[in-house]
Amino acid sequence: MDKLIITAALVGAELSREQAPYLPLSPAEIGKAAEEARNAGASIVHLHVRDEEGKPTQDIEVFRKTIEEIKKRTDVIVQISTGGAVGTPIEERMRPLDLAPEMATLTTGTVNFGDEVFMNEPQAIEALAVRMKEKGVKPELECFDVGHIANALRLAKRNIVEEPLYFDFVMGVPGGIPGTVPDLMHCVNSLPPGTMWQVAGIGRAELQLAAVAIVLGGNVRVGFEDNIYYSRGVLAKSNAQLVARIARIAGELGRDVATPDEAREMLELKK
Repeated sequence: MDKLIITAALVGAELSREQAPYLPLSPAEIGKAAEEARNAGASIVHLHVRDEEGKPTQDIEVFRKTIEEIKKRTDVIVQISTGGAVGTPIEERMRPLDLAPEMATLTTGTVNFGDEVFMNEPQAIEALAVRMKEKGVKPELECFDVGHIANALRLAKRNIVEEPLYFDFVMGVPGGIPGTVPDLMHCVNSLPPGTMWQVAGIGRAELQLAAVAIVLGGNVRVGFEDNIYYSRGVLAKSNAQLVARIARIAGELGRDVATPDEAREMLELKK
């Protein structure tokens, strides 16, 4: 079985300090959180950024500063979000790709997102995918529902995204695919044999789905973007705390954790 790739989703676009008092917001805080997550076992950092008021932004200069803070501290793979916040125009979502990061998320369908709608029209999805290919950026195929898997596979069939494919099942968002083990199995069984994948369980779905993914040979995303609790009613004090638990469980189950360079090799990232 391949080594486990752990992604740390440090910030997200929805949380505030009122909800999560340990949430990193500034470039320096995010850089420090990335270093701590790497030391705990993460090989990828999934990156949203915030402006000076703590609001989500796709400003390329904020991304640039934050990536510089991460890179001066650690060798972790930086994977930027092209999702932004719900309602962010596609033109803004695309801008940070000009920094040519190693990876970026590509959400492959529209989904009800709580009381809102996260719009991803076919033309917008394809435009993001084409820009990633032009910039040599590895897409993480982010699926909030089962139909998104078929959308991603159609992009691959047209060679708009290249193999090896890497899927991320985001499970437990109200309006998306439920965060249950049977639903995860259905997603996994919808992929071509040998396709790489990870699961990002939202809220209380995080730990259970992570444990199943470790056993099945999948990979895991954890972090404040997905879940702010370490246990019921107990807030996690850092992203690293959530990462360390997954690394420990993997070790107890006999599965080694990948370093950033090992993950680069597994994902065939372009140098």
